[in-house]
Amino acid sequence: MKRYSVAQARIQFSHLLDAAEAGDAVVIERRGRRFRLEAESGRKAPAGRKARLRRSLIEHLDPAVMEGQWTWQWAAEGLKFSARRKHG
Repeated sequence: MKRYSVAQARIQFSHLLDAAEAGDAVVIERRGRRFRLEAESGRKAPAGRKARLRRSLIEHLDPAVMEGQWTWQWAAEGLKFSARRKHG
C-alpha cells in the first residue's frame, strides 16, 4: 500500500492515478483521516506499462494529401486548403 500526504499527492497526482489504475492500493492522509483511491473500472493496466487505448483521429486520408499535392494558406475566413500548383 502506498501512503501519501495531501501535499505529496498534489505533486505526484498523475503517479497516484497510474498506481490506482494498475490495481495498487493508494491512501491519502489528511489530518488523521485516510482516503483510499481506487480506479472505478474493473480492468487493470498491464504491469510495467501504461495502457492507453486511443482511437485514431484520422479515419480516412485523401491520397492527394499523402502525395503532398496540396497546400494551405491563411485567409480572412480562416485556414484555406488548395491543390498545389504543378511546376514544370
